[in-house]
Amino acid sequence: MSEAQQSPATTRRTLLCGAAAVLAGGGALAVSGCGSTTSGGSSSGAAAGPVEVGPAAEVPVGGGKVFREKKIVVTQPTEGQYKAFSAKCPHAGCIVDQVKNNEILCPCHGSRFSITDGSVQGTGPAPSPLPSYQVAVEGGTLKVTPA
Repeated sequence: MSEAQQSPATTRRTLLCGAAAVLAGGGALAVSGCGSTTSGGSSSGAAAGPVEVGPAAEVPVGGGKVFREKKIVVTQPTEGQYKAFSAKCPHAGCIVDQVKNNEILCPCHGSRFSITDGSVQGTGPAPSPLPSYQVAVEGGTLKVTPA
């Protein structure tokens, strides 16, 4: 491709990143993918540790709870065994909305995922399982470490 052919794509990307910054109120996270890629160094404000999502008592045995604001779903397949997954469906990015009958359900296109390992169940369009996270219970509070 010539330099002239590449210029409109760069302009569109710059425009979209600027629009994302305006919509997000200037938040750094909105434009984090818009800059040039550099190696080394650390990004300020990146959460490296666990995130408190809520009380473990809110997650029923044999079911789960979607912590929508954190984009995390926590399940408890058997008593005392907690599992955590991204609540973002790998098909179209929708946030799963409920846990029912041993499955995590996506409202957008019907994808279903196992509460045990996040694997795709049935015939939904999701191409891959929900990403799994580490979860721990400390003082009755669920702490999840996203990958």
